[in-house]
Amino acid sequence: MTARPARLSAPWSTDRLAARRPHLQRRARLRAEIAAFLAARGYTEVETPILQPCPGMEPNLDPFATRYVAKIGMEERPLFLQFSPEFAMKKLLAGGAGPIFQFARVFRNGEAGPLHQPEFTLLEWYRPGLDLAGLMDETEALIRAVCPEGLRRGGLVVPTDRPFLRLTMAEAFARLLGVDLLATADDALALAAAAGEPLRPADTWQDVFFRLLLGRIEPAIGRDVPCFLTHWPASEAALARRDPADPRVALRFELFAAGVELANAYEELTDAAEQRARFAAWREERRAATGEDRVPDEDFLAALEAGLPPCSGIALGFDRLVMLATGAARIEDVLWLPVV
Repeated sequence: MTARPARLSAPWSTDRLAARRPHLQRRARLRAEIAAFLAARGYTEVETPILQPCPGMEPNLDPFATRYVAKIGMEERPLFLQFSPEFAMKKLLAGGAGPIFQFARVFRNGEAGPLHQPEFTLLEWYRPGLDLAGLMDETEALIRAVCPEGLRRGGLVVPTDRPFLRLTMAEAFARLLGVDLLATADDALALAAAAGEPLRPADTWQDVFFRLLLGRIEPAIGRDVPCFLTHWPASEAALARRDPADPRVALRFELFAAGVELANAYEELTDAAEQRARFAAWREERRAATGEDRVPDEDFLAALEAGLPPCSGIALGFDRLVMLATGAARIEDVLWLPVV
């Protein structure tokens, strides 16, 4: 008897594609429904290049690098597959594009698992004049409109027809751990002691913070209704502006449901000098950790200097939303062709 070729178990094989087809059909409907929702609110869909001079400055993310060689003049320079279309979309905002959204292909080297692929889809949208609270309202309305049946993972069903919970990071640490997070003031020993968390020799405050967040805060929220975790410590501001009412925190939220982080959002930093300083710090952190010298996107900084309007923006994991809409167990179950 001839052995069955191994290729028949590939992701494109008849049996495996047929098993994914209901999820993929829901994926197509969900994308169309989201686009219609945003268009009805005055957003324009845009497309920006996947190849960028800088993939993003986050020191904890590893890029895919390429090398561009021009046919004329033989110019040669590195280009990267983007972590996010954020830089490009903010350039459009600075140019007066108005409310915009995009389903973007993005890339993170080394990522794989039930919730991770090295190539995936982010839904990002930005609206000038919208504050963080307004963006939470809009995000909640979108999720409720396109997933009225709730969000599912494993045996858990999280309803979307009730108001989503909104917790500041300080409130979450106080309620769930009994910790006054902001009082620890970048003191790793104080934070670990307050939470009863062992302190490892090389731990920074950020190490302890994220260990508590990932291990004890995130698993406890978003199980009854989706939860916005807002007002992050200023050290974790990323590209968000600090809260004028309390500079210890940044105007940032993440959205959680059924044990999954769905979205990350900012009331955007528009100060070019502060953004340049943050990039310089991240550049040095990355260089010290890996030896890589990641050069910031000067065109993006020039756009900030030209004038990014006050705005808020969000990156929502579209593949993860499809997972929760369908009850799929793994991200590969909602992809036409998984990479890994």
